[in-house]
Amino acid sequence: MTNSLITLGAINMEAADPLGLATFWAAVTGASQSINGNSVYLAPNGPGGFGMFFQGGSGPRGGHQLGHMDLTVPWGSRESEVERILGLGATFKWDVLGEFTHVQWTTLADPEGNLFCIAEHPPAGPTSA
Repeated sequence: MTNSLITLGAINMEAADPLGLATFWAAVTGASQSINGNSVYLAPNGPGGFGMFFQGGSGPRGGHQLGHMDLTVPWGSRESEVERILGLGATFKWDVLGEFTHVQWTTLADPEGNLFCIAEHPPAGPTSA
């Protein structure tokens, strides 16, 4: 298999209030904002981070969200991260805690209703030889 050189540059989102939504996501990710007119860029916060770009909406939002972000946190920190992000203005939607052995997550919505998940994976157990 060939290794790909593709990496995630930025997640692009339309918003009714690009600056407001970027401010929320800057607080979630720890990124700094670069404002250019009615658009805002959040640079990756560290080598494993990702950028985000927010611009004004180009039309009415559909009734179904076609994709969402899964943000991963260290095992045991999901609950505190969810509480922190709720304090920043997110809305709780649902938890998926016992259905899978390899992951559990909480689904939230940002201030404009975009869904995203805060997920944690249990540490790998000992391997047998």
